[in-house]
Amino acid sequence: MDKEKRMLKAIFDTIENGIYVIDQNYNLEYMNRQMIELFGEGTGEKCHRIVNNSDTLCPWCRAPEVFKGNRLHWELYVPKTEKTFAITELPLKNPDGSVSKLVIFRDITERKRREAELAASEERYQNLFEHVGVGVYISSKQGRFLDANQAFINMMGYADKEELLNIDITRDLYVRPADRRRFQEMIERDGRVVEYEGEWRRKDGSVITVLLTSHVRYDHHGNVLGYEGITDDQTERHMMEKKLREAHDFMNKIIQSSPSPIMAADLKGNIFIWNRAAEETLGYPASDTIGKMHITKIYPEGLAHRIMKMIRSPENGGVGILRSYPMLYVRQDGQVIDGSLSAAMIYDDDGNEVATVGSFVDMTERIEMERTLHYTQGQLLQSEKLAAMGRLTSQIAHELNNPLYGIMNTLELLKTEIAPENKRRKLLDMSLSETVRLAEMLRKMLSFSKPDQEEKAAVNMNTIVDELLMLHEKQLQENSIKIKTELAEDIPEVYASKNQMRQVFLNMISNARDAMPEGGTMKFRTWHMDKTVYIEITDTGYGINEENINRIFDSFFTTKETVKGVGLGLSVCYGFIKDHGGDINVKSRHGEGTTFTISLPVYAPKEENAQNWVGKSAASK
Repeated sequence: MDKEKRMLKAIFDTIENGIYVIDQNYNLEYMNRQMIELFGEGTGEKCHRIVNNSDTLCPWCRAPEVFKGNRLHWELYVPKTEKTFAITELPLKNPDGSVSKLVIFRDITERKRREAELAASEERYQNLFEHVGVGVYISSKQGRFLDANQAFINMMGYADKEELLNIDITRDLYVRPADRRRFQEMIERDGRVVEYEGEWRRKDGSVITVLLTSHVRYDHHGNVLGYEGITDDQTERHMMEKKLREAHDFMNKIIQSSPSPIMAADLKGNIFIWNRAAEETLGYPASDTIGKMHITKIYPEGLAHRIMKMIRSPENGGVGILRSYPMLYVRQDGQVIDGSLSAAMIYDDDGNEVATVGSFVDMTERIEMERTLHYTQGQLLQSEKLAAMGRLTSQIAHELNNPLYGIMNTLELLKTEIAPENKRRKLLDMSLSETVRLAEMLRKMLSFSKPDQEEKAAVNMNTIVDELLMLHEKQLQENSIKIKTELAEDIPEVYASKNQMRQVFLNMISNARDAMPEGGTMKFRTWHMDKTVYIEITDTGYGINEENINRIFDSFFTTKETVKGVGLGLSVCYGFIKDHGGDINVKSRHGEGTTFTISLPVYAPKEENAQNWVGKSAASK
């Protein structure tokens, strides 16, 4: 019997739960090792003294119930140990018929802590579920909501959760049912979807855009039960983005439609705005500039940095502003154009510089117009001067002609009285020659001031050239000048004054002769093309300097010595040709000769009749 007790005690001592036995007087009859470790040795003592350090029964004591034969299971927190126990109390019948109480203390402190944490976590989750600002839902695979928070219910416009749980997701929620099937395919393939955008229909039928992040719910066999996730209403954001896009598009249309080139670049010089006017004016397409080209490329070297300094300076319209600064731009083809730049600095919300924007006006046409106007004003002034000079010249020429011809007649009479071999005869010839030259000069002055008003007729330019060359051939040969001709045989007639055309060619021959004092070659060539007759006179003389070539048709301009001319010859010729509806062009290089090309319109009988009628009408008036 003692052996059995010892064996039983050894078994109880190996049990991790505390075990003790009390009699009906609450005396401890037995404590196993675990019980002694928890409360200390107390066999023979009152149980409430050992368990609760109290001289009275424990307030939670239920021994009377056990002594009556009841089996009890309950939980108890014991302050002495600061632990929570699961207690099992059993009635134990003794051989003498008395009843003792067997108590088993199982430490559940850690389990209770975990349960408390889980309960707190569940409470936090429930609070988060209910109060989070986005919609949270749980749905079945078949298309029904199983749960949803208040934010989700409000988002979808339903009165309460019960009403929401009764809808069919595919039919009542999705604007396009195919989107629900696409969502299911994605989430079941990947296990989750992140920020999936879709369109849902609220209870009132209005459409909202939602951003959906969800994952799959599985059972313990890995089968898909449904889905749970969060949704965020993006409708307002989409509306804002739409308004921003519309505003951006409107501003972009304004920039692109501007007739002035507009460009913008960050502080590193990288271009990010380049409108169509900038493309057309500077020749660079936007695709080659935005994000690819540096702003300094369109300015002459060093100018871009100077512009940045001026924008930051208060002296050019205020800090951050540059107003109407004249400058040059470089086109893609290398051409430099005149322009006027207005620019401004762009700042962020904190006042930091982030970029510059500029707009410039192409001033090329305006500057060219100003130059043309200035030139025209100069020409008008020159015309007025020439008109006054012409009137004065005409008066002087008329006054000098009579005494000059008297001198010429007198010299001619003196020649008859002096023998040719007499030395004085040579002096008379020289005097007569100079007088003739002076008379010729006066004639040219009269032609300049009041050109001959001869009637025009159909004439052949080849005939005029042939006649003049025949008359001057000997004189030219004496000056060692060779004559070459290349006259087109089928050249048409022109409507012109024969005498004025002769005067033009005589002046050309005279100039060519003076340009070849040591001799050379003079060539006449004629041809016609596109209802125009061309007469080309080329010499191999010393040519015209580049700085003078644009002035040779100006009145009173001459490079000859004063005794040889007054600079009216080419001016008179130019006036004659222009009066005939033609033009004179000149090509020359110093030391390589000169080529004059005269162009005249081909004779048209209708034109002649019209001009004759105009002339008669003017005369009748």
